[in-house]
Amino acid sequence: MTSIDQSPEVVAFIREALGLSPEARTDDIAALYQAMEIELPLQSDIVFKDGERLYFVEVKSNVTSIDTIARMQLLRELWYRRKPDRPPVELVIAARTIRPREELLARELGIRVIKLPRTLGPPLQSEFKPSKSKITSEKSWKVVSRLLKEKSTSIRQLALKENVSYGWAHKTVEALISQNIAKKNDSYVQISDVKKLLNGIAWERSMKNLNVAEIPVSFSDSIPAARDITYMLSEQNVPFAFTGYTAGGLYTGYAVRQDAVYLYLDKENLDLFTELFKTPFNESNWNSIRAWIYAPDRDVFTNRQQKEGITVVSPAQTLLDLAGFGYSAMDLTKAMVDMYDAL
Repeated sequence: MTSIDQSPEVVAFIREALGLSPEARTDDIAALYQAMEIELPLQSDIVFKDGERLYFVEVKSNVTSIDTIARMQLLRELWYRRKPDRPPVELVIAARTIRPREELLARELGIRVIKLPRTLGPPLQSEFKPSKSKITSEKSWKVVSRLLKEKSTSIRQLALKENVSYGWAHKTVEALISQNIAKKNDSYVQISDVKKLLNGIAWERSMKNLNVAEIPVSFSDSIPAARDITYMLSEQNVPFAFTGYTAGGLYTGYAVRQDAVYLYLDKENLDLFTELFKTPFNESNWNSIRAWIYAPDRDVFTNRQQKEGITVVSPAQTLLDLAGFGYSAMDLTKAMVDMYDAL
């Protein structure tokens, strides 16, 4: 059995096959596993939360043995053993192929099987193909985000407004055109495929690669948590800035996730953050606020802004980071794109 990439197309297909509601979202796997208070030799590839029901999904290329089925059955037993009133879970195997014997056993155990079509394409990734010039590098993203803001402009104007060389701006635009993300009309350039751009960002710069800690904090709502964290870290002169869902919700006015906050913090300040904010884990607070900490891979602090008493990264950085969350943040990312020229 081999795992395959969980591209936005694969995730979307599984959502539709499960018949999830529009409000269903992918959930933080690490937080859920911590809530179980047990160590397991596996993690589900995807977890959906739809109302009170959870869906643990294993995504495989081929299922030719009972290993995955056995692990999922163990997961279900352990999920309920310590706390029988936990939210109901449904186990799901999504695979290109599964042997009849394994499929029959899965169904007998109440494990749902979803057949992934091969038309999603090996290895089930985005159509985005990497080029030598990364669109998510610090200088390239200045050009790309400016192009999103201006909607249609010349390469020269992109270079001037973002203080990069004409050669770099030209190289970045050519990379976008080669990926069919942008198009050129005479001397003007514009983004022609936003979806492909966002998929490309998620492929190049996944936020999970920058995640260094997940810390339960003593708050019940995310916005008050972000305000207090802003105040206390500012008092300590610690560089930080909120990003992701927290910043995106504040910029767009969309509902902010109440179960987590997301912020950049240098690794050297993790111990101080833990000392100031971490709450001991127990069954009574397993669903409390989580602070997802990300280590900066570039200067994210210089252009910080204040929103409702909360320090957030710039709109350009927020958009880049939201796209890096992939499918789970797609609705908020698209909302950010739609109003980006006004931010």
